[in-house]
Amino acid sequence: FTSVDGEWFTGNDAARGPWSADACHAGPVTGLLARAVEQAIDDKQLVRITADYIRPVPMAGFRIATEVVRSGRAATNCRATLVDADGKVCATATSLHLVTSKFEELPTSSIDCPSRTHAEPGQFVVEPAHHGHSFFGNWIEVAYPPGQDSSPGPTTVWMRAPQLLADEQPSPFQRACPLADCGNGISRNANLTEASFVNPDLTVVLHRLPETEWLASSAISFWEPTGIGLSQATLFDEKGPVGVASQTLLVQPVS
Repeated sequence: FTSVDGEWFTGNDAARGPWSADACHAGPVTGLLARAVEQAIDDKQLVRITADYIRPVPMAGFRIATEVVRSGRAATNCRATLVDADGKVCATATSLHLVTSKFEELPTSSIDCPSRTHAEPGQFVVEPAHHGHSFFGNWIEVAYPPGQDSSPGPTTVWMRAPQLLADEQPSPFQRACPLADCGNGISRNANLTEASFVNPDLTVVLHRLPETEWLASSAISFWEPTGIGLSQATLFDEKGPVGVASQTLLVQPVS
């Protein structure tokens, strides 16, 4: 995105989504929503954000306002509202911020982390976009662990996305948001020529802030005959698991 005043954001090709040439990909948008709530709450760690996409977020521009709805010593909640040039609400988000502590040693659990050492570069899972224009998927780096590829079904993929803003390094949480919103595409059960699988929402929960630029998602999607679905993804950095992402899906056949 570009911004002249730090308040109005305009999307470029890397921010464009796969469904409409005029609408942003929800992942980078969620990154900016995370940026907004992190700026509003600077004394606690952002651990969860839930974004609801009410209408397409225009490439032409938008602004974000925040409101602290609960402030406690251990936990704080914030709300962000994204509006277009006409003042119409396009997306909202709620967030949870927790105070951090330091333990010399604390029992924890772990799961196997996909290795990036032998991962092979490849194309983004959704190619090409419906509209035929350059979009988010053309501007990210992608690598597949051995045995994985871009075909439909449960998939694990490594990704590195561009910065949200050219003159500002994203926070670790912000960096995870573009990948977090790709679970429905990574684990789609059919190609774009057969079905659309739009997510009206996204929830990202990080129990540990990512420490590397390359991040991985191990995702699976459940599609029901009702047209309702769910994508669930475990997120990793190169040191291990960092959190989870979930998306409610509206699945529709392509006629």
